[in-house]
Amino acid sequence: MKKKLITLITESIHSCFEKGLLSPCTLPTVEVELPREGTHGDYATNIAMAIASFQRTNPRKIAAAIVENIDDHDAILDSVEIAGPGFINFFIREDVWVTLLKEVDERGDDYGKSDMGGGMRVQVEFVSANPTGPLHVGHARGAVIGDVTAAILAATGHEVSREYYINDAGKQMNILGRSVWLRYRELSGEAVEFPETCYQGDYISGLARDMKEQYGDTLLLKSDDEVVPLMTDYAAASILEGIKDDLKEFGVVFDCYFSERELYRDDGVSALLGELEEKGFIYRDGATLWFKTTAFGDEKDRVVVRENGEPTYFAADIAYHLNKYSRGFERVIDVWGADHHGYVPRMYAGIQALGREKEDLEIILVQLVNLLRRGRPIAMSTRAGEFVTLREVIDEVGRDAARYNYLMRRSNSHLDFDLELAKEQSNENPVYYVQYAHARIASIMRTAAERGYERIPGYDDIDVALLSIPEEHELVKIIDRYPELIEGSAVSLEPHRITFYCNDLASKFHSYYNKHRVVTDDKALSLARLFLVKCVGTVLRNALTLLGVTAPERM
Repeated sequence: MKKKLITLITESIHSCFEKGLLSPCTLPTVEVELPREGTHGDYATNIAMAIASFQRTNPRKIAAAIVENIDDHDAILDSVEIAGPGFINFFIREDVWVTLLKEVDERGDDYGKSDMGGGMRVQVEFVSANPTGPLHVGHARGAVIGDVTAAILAATGHEVSREYYINDAGKQMNILGRSVWLRYRELSGEAVEFPETCYQGDYISGLARDMKEQYGDTLLLKSDDEVVPLMTDYAAASILEGIKDDLKEFGVVFDCYFSERELYRDDGVSALLGELEEKGFIYRDGATLWFKTTAFGDEKDRVVVRENGEPTYFAADIAYHLNKYSRGFERVIDVWGADHHGYVPRMYAGIQALGREKEDLEIILVQLVNLLRRGRPIAMSTRAGEFVTLREVIDEVGRDAARYNYLMRRSNSHLDFDLELAKEQSNENPVYYVQYAHARIASIMRTAAERGYERIPGYDDIDVALLSIPEEHELVKIIDRYPELIEGSAVSLEPHRITFYCNDLASKFHSYYNKHRVVTDDKALSLARLFLVKCVGTVLRNALTLLGVTAPERM
């Protein structure tokens, strides 16, 4: 419906141009939104105010010209009114709404999908946690936001690749190897002082036992320089496999795991820094190399090679993003923890130095998760070994509840994740409430079959005019908004919009079900209502599928 209105408005404005009622100008994007008040119509646009500065006239006069020249050739409008400083409010004919269900019936599982992206190649990089320990609940939020963002983009016609960047080079990896090495020596009976800077979790001792079983005490005869790299390689590979298993259990599967070490092959990072130095983006201060990020708006320049000759994470990240664009991705999206907020300006500077536009990189910042257990927040520190792992959360509340709860707030908002609420089978638990709506619809269909309705009706099998009560019109309007919701989520990179939508649709459906019988003594009415709830079920299932949450037939 929204697209139809945009077409009517655009055609009307061009008609005004041709008639000399408005001065020809470049039209901004025509926005059609849901009014806050139901009395203001089904949709509203501010286009008259948006072009008023070009037209140099009162927005209400512009709105009047647009309204007078609307050619409603499909007769979808009941009325149109001008409100306030120049808003145009549209009221859709009630009997038109139900005809929109035909598309739901025809497209089924594809309802809501579009080709908006035109096949654009998009890379979504997310999680990318260092392979120094298991994933914790904070990583999980980034994982599901990245995964669902990728799913939404794929549903809107983008060619999407999910990627995990493995930070398997540098200082933290050396600390990991040293941590395992010290535990290995402890297992061999040596009294070892274990520094606080080393990783403390029990998994380190487990890795050391693995090495002990494989090598016995033979490694004790070797030097630290020989053994630590061996420990590092084994530990990183083992932890990464565990991360992959946990993510798979969480419903997250990557198309590519990209190793940071690849960037250093053939001296790649140094070569890139040399090129940027020749172009004047990098300068030297003694042995330290600085990137002129201030030239691109950063608050200060950033080190890319330390005085000891060791490159920084930033140096590798510039090379990594060059690699992304070199692979042909037209749109690159990074999902980062909010603690990386200060890193954003330098990364924008980095890609601009590579010759890209700032807009070529989109960054989603994911705020912290406050995990509560019996009302008490749980402190988390990977190095101290005090954290709740992703695996523990999945085991406790299940994949569906975990994914849905992580998506219930905008990514840049803090999230309180109540484990006890997530397990409840009650209307207070949002994922249960939405899944129960789908299961209830499946139950209605089974009941209908028992009463002789052997086939679920299609659009052509019903009299849509029988869907005439306000609750049914409300359901149809929400169903109609689903495709535009998905496209809006793709543009804004906001997957939480879908959980909001699911909650709203489930609420309206439960309310309708509690007030009206679907299978009645009137066969024609029963068929119409069965068709309507089938459409509700289709949309709920499609939305939950995008979220990576199951749509159960029974609960």
